[in-house]
Amino acid sequence: MARARFIEDLVAEQAGHGLTQYVILGAGLDTFAQRRPEIASRLHVFEVDPPGPQAWKRQRLDELGFGTPEWLHFVPVDFEARESWLDGLRKAGFDESKPAIVVSTGVSMYLSKEANAATLRQVAALAPGSMFAMTFLLPLDMAEPDVRPGLEMAEKGARASGTPFISFFKPQEMVQMARDAGFSDARHVSAADLTERYFKDRPDGLRPPINAEELLLAQR
Repeated sequence: MARARFIEDLVAEQAGHGLTQYVILGAGLDTFAQRRPEIASRLHVFEVDPPGPQAWKRQRLDELGFGTPEWLHFVPVDFEARESWLDGLRKAGFDESKPAIVVSTGVSMYLSKEANAATLRQVAALAPGSMFAMTFLLPLDMAEPDVRPGLEMAEKGARASGTPFISFFKPQEMVQMARDAGFSDARHVSAADLTERYFKDRPDGLRPPINAEELLLAQR
């Protein structure tokens, strides 16, 4: 939840600075467009996801009365058939001459290192001013002892379901990959950073997991 809040705060901030395109890779059941229409309606929001799950989501949104406003663009992409998400964006009206904020959460661990590097290069080739926020899993041996059992269980479950975690990155490795891809600025946003930002004054002691899934923030 802290990572989602950070990303939505980032989108709101960039929208305030005039950015007009927001791309969600692997959007799934993301509800930003429905929960934050006061921000989303100032943008062109592009949700990229496989055709089947996306069709189901669109049907449910229609059934619930949300529909599809003109600023929300569904971009069906069959990743297993190696379809290009960039080609899908172009067909959906994405303007390559304008900067965008591109977000990918909960995806990198299912992709090879080479595929993650390719995504970084593709986003880094977008218009100047574009930003990329993505989550990545730390190697399990870097996780805090109280977090490691849950991560190991998640890893076993993913493997059993046929979608194993295949990529883990140390923060400095992830930052270097972003710079090598062509980003002018890249930084690691840790769980400690999120704790300081969102949980510092909570009286109940609630904190996000330490050293688990972390964030990369990179700018073109």
